[in-house]
Amino acid sequence: MHELHHLPMPAVIDLTQKEVAEDIIRRQSEAGPKFKKITSLLAVLFAVGIVSIVMRIADGFGDRNTWGYHAAIFGYMLITAQSAVLVSIGLRMVKAHWRRPLARVSELFAIVGVLNFIIYIPLLWVLPSSEGRLSLWFDFPGNSPHIWDTVTMFTLVITGLALLYFAAIPDIAAMRDSETGTNNGRYKRFAMGWKGTDRQWTLLNAGIGVLGGFYFLMLIFAHTMISVDFSMSLIPGWKDAIFPTFHALSGIQSGIATVIVTLFILRRYGGLSTYIEIDQFWGLSKILIATCLLWFYFWWSSFFTYWYGRTPAEQAVLNYLMVDTYRPLFMLTWVMCFPAPFLILIWNAVRKTDWGPTLAASIILIGQLCNAMRLYVPAFSIEDVSLHSLKVAPPATMPGLLDIATIVGMLAGAVLVYMLATRLIPILSIWEIKEGMLLQRKRKFLKTELRSLGKPE
Repeated sequence: MHELHHLPMPAVIDLTQKEVAEDIIRRQSEAGPKFKKITSLLAVLFAVGIVSIVMRIADGFGDRNTWGYHAAIFGYMLITAQSAVLVSIGLRMVKAHWRRPLARVSELFAIVGVLNFIIYIPLLWVLPSSEGRLSLWFDFPGNSPHIWDTVTMFTLVITGLALLYFAAIPDIAAMRDSETGTNNGRYKRFAMGWKGTDRQWTLLNAGIGVLGGFYFLMLIFAHTMISVDFSMSLIPGWKDAIFPTFHALSGIQSGIATVIVTLFILRRYGGLSTYIEIDQFWGLSKILIATCLLWFYFWWSSFFTYWYGRTPAEQAVLNYLMVDTYRPLFMLTWVMCFPAPFLILIWNAVRKTDWGPTLAASIILIGQLCNAMRLYVPAFSIEDVSLHSLKVAPPATMPGLLDIATIVGMLAGAVLVYMLATRLIPILSIWEIKEGMLLQRKRKFLKTELRSLGKPE
């Protein structure tokens, strides 16, 4: 066995594999009063958000400007919740053992993709045809963006759900066979006859690998399509080949930040400190600081091209999105996505805590919300999208009561959907934690105990 490194022994190793499974299933089966109070509050906020969307639909789709913040929350869900699934996929690809407690935490965000697809549907009636304007679909004018964007988003959601289900089959079977769980019978049909044979494990690992790779490809493709069709192509004169990559990188940064914040809540308030250690925060924080630098790099690569180009069309776009009209949102985005989290995470002592990476991740999530509003609200404020350059920039669109209700309601709905999903599938991957326990052993070192981790590959 190849020894990787030595870390302090966590409490979970003092449990047997059977005790770990029973503990996680018991937690999944029981819903305390705090859980019910929180979900009730979220349900009320979610209902308010639904009412606001229904009222906006009742007013019609003629005024595209009124749908700007609706598009912003859709884009924000794409770069946070749906991108958070990629954390588990990426860490599984590189065989990082410390990712085992966060694998299911990341994959459960695929459920939120269903809600985001529903949020996306009304925008199909708001998005103008590509006929007679610059767009990605110059060879296929008409309703090409509506068709292919829908196919892309639908495929992304289905792939995420398939990945979540496939990775959860052993745990579903464990709940089926458990004596501590409730309603065990409902899991029989979903366990697909899982018995844990060598052939089933081989198929499971292969299926997770294929679905994970396909989800990664579809997520990057979705970032490209949505960023171009719902933002860049709606602003005359904005032609930027780097912007789709910048949007996808924002998704990677936000996805990591989303997982970190979720882990912190589960560790501090969910009673899962036995399983979620500092190691997870330390590992993710090192990746997060890299995304902060990459975010700045891709933003700068896009910015200086327009800054030094100095054509009237380029100056109009810069003034509209960064320098003048939406300058407050841009400044908040820039500070919260690069220097603020970067200055927090450069300290090793801060990275090796649970609160330090969480603080940086929370700042990033707020900054990315400002970024989504900066990118989508201005795009939906342009009346004539057939122009070749932005002659007169419209004033900044401030959020109304319906817009605030939509944003708060849909964010509450995303959290609600996630919490309810944990009542169906354990929030921790039982089989991955148990597998990790097989790859470690205790060793004495001076007056303490350390664990040696190994890889079977």
